[in-house]
This record gives sequence, structure tokens and C-alpha cells, in this order.
Amino acid sequence: MPRVRAHLCERALGMLQGGMRAADVARAINCNVRTVRRLRQRYRETGWTADSPHSGRPRVTTPAQDWYIRTSQLRDRYKMATTTARVTPGMHNPSLSAQTVRNRLREAGLRACRPVVRQVLTRHHRQQRHLWAQTHHRLTRQDWQKVLFTDESWFCLNRGDGRIRVYRRRNERYTEACTMERDRFGGGGSVMVWGSVSQHHRTELVDIEDKLNTVRYREDILLPHVAPFLHAHPDLTLQHDNATNHPAHSRILSDFLQDRNVSVLPWPAKSPDLNPIEHVWDMLDWRVRARAIPPRNVWELAGALVEEWGNVSQQDLENLVQSMRRRCTAVLNAAGGHTRY
Repeated sequence: MPRVRAHLCERALGMLQGGMRAADVARAINCNVRTVRRLRQRYRETGWTADSPHSGRPRVTTPAQDWYIRTSQLRDRYKMATTTARVTPGMHNPSLSAQTVRNRLREAGLRACRPVVRQVLTRHHRQQRHLWAQTHHRLTRQDWQKVLFTDESWFCLNRGDGRIRVYRRRNERYTEACTMERDRFGGGGSVMVWGSVSQHHRTELVDIEDKLNTVRYREDILLPHVAPFLHAHPDLTLQHDNATNHPAHSRILSDFLQDRNVSVLPWPAKSPDLNPIEHVWDMLDWRVRARAIPPRNVWELAGALVEEWGNVSQQDLENLVQSMRRRCTAVLNAAGGHTRY
């Protein structure tokens, strides 16, 4: 008979014992009427509603081997399934396949994914990130609403995300139908933009035409865009990272912001992953590339970015700001010790 969940079987049996017809019970639990009749017949013969034991393929690994596979993979996240299958101990099954290991890892909730690439963090960087998270993880959602997150980002006209796959036969690796032409460094030109968002506000998207240094950051970004915006919204606190073009300890920028009574949120070095605006850049990139007519030159790319910047919804901004508490918690958990097995 078709598989029916255990709680539905118990519910159907209760309905039958209550005097309901099999057709009405089948309609109530959304199954075939013959399934209900067979369920009633089986209960009369065996006194159980569960399925009879099936003679399926026996499990290859023992519970001890399942524990070893899961534990060894948690201790070395980059270990290949073929290696784990080769070193897993066992007497009755000396040889395990890599697919068996993948199946056991999938049962344990572990799946093979591309690792997140981040900057190299020294011990000092990790300590500063941990101290920053300890200081700010108790901030409420209302506190994070008053932060203006800023950043700049590059957008290339042509870029491969590494997810494209091609189906080919053997010895067809270099055939024209199975190859793709792409400039190694992007190609087709690129656009650099700057923007800032908070939960309820956003500035305009600024196109940066040349390399951004400390002086140009002050003259082209802070003076015409940030200072007037913060003057109109004095309750906001400015956040900017510690990149070499506008470090927080720069005397030029510190004096400029202090003269205009701009409060700045302290920010740990090499921590772009803590800035929620990075997800806005990813959102813009995906939306631009998902267009029916993708941009063909840098001018169309810049126009598409400005248009998609205006299409970022209020709900998107709220979700990004609300994620700051989770980011602080993630930093604290990363520095809290070893993984529990």
C-alpha cells in the first residue's frame, strides 16, 4: 500500500473506529480509499498500523563506523570522502565506497559546499574582532537602526562565478562546443561605486571614476554626500571600514569628521564580512546579471546598478540591519573554542 505517515494512520484508524466511512476518511487525510481499507484490514489481522518489515538492502556500515565518519569529517572539514572511506576501520566490511561516506555525512547534516573565502586574519585581528563583538553584541535592533553602513565595490562587465558546468564526452575538453572564452581578469571594463544604507535611509549611488585614496575619499565622498546626509539625519552614526584609502585612524579624516560633529562607529580591521552592505552588493550583482537584456558596456552597467540600487526594498534593508546581532554572535562563537562533536 502507499506510504502514509504514522500520525495519519493513527488518525485514520480513530476515524474508522468512530464510525466514519472509508471514503470520508480517505478524503479527510487526502489518500486513496483503498489505502484506508487496507489499513483497516491490517489492523484487524495484526493489531498494528505500522508497515510490515521490508527486506531491503542491508546497511553497509555499523553505528561505530557512522560515528567515526562523522567525527573524522568534523575534525578535518576538507578531508575528501575517498580518504575517509579508505581509513575508516572495519573487519566485516574492509572496503567502503566514497558514496557511502557521502550518504552517512548527508544523514548527519553535512554536505559538500564551496568554502567562503575571506581575508587572512592574524591573531591580533581575531582578538580585535572578538573584543568588538563583545562590545556590540548587546546592541538592540533599535541601536543598529541608527548606523549608516558605507562601502565601495567593483562590478565587472564580464565575470564567471565558477558555477557553470558543461556536459562533454571523453577527449572533448578543448572542443569549441565545450570551451568558454573569458578574460582572466574580468574583461569588458568595470565600474566602481560607493553607497551607504541604514534601515530607513540610503544615499545615492556614487560612480567613482578613478582610484580612491584618502584625499579623494574626503573630497568626493564625505564632503558632498556623507556630511550633508548626516547633517539632515543627526541621529545616525557613520560606519566605514579600515581600508587603506580611508583608515579610521587617519588624521585627515578624523579632523574632518570631528569638525562636523560626525560620530563614527569603531570598526575592526579586515572585517568586511561584518558589514551588511556587502550583501547589498551581491544583490545588485545578481539582479543586474539576471536581467533579460544584460548590460553590454560600462555605461549600461553603471545605469543598471543605479536602477537596481533604487529597487532595493525596505524589507531588504530591515533584514540586513537585523542580521548584525547574528554577525556578532558568529564572531563570538568562532572564537569560543573547538567544535563539539
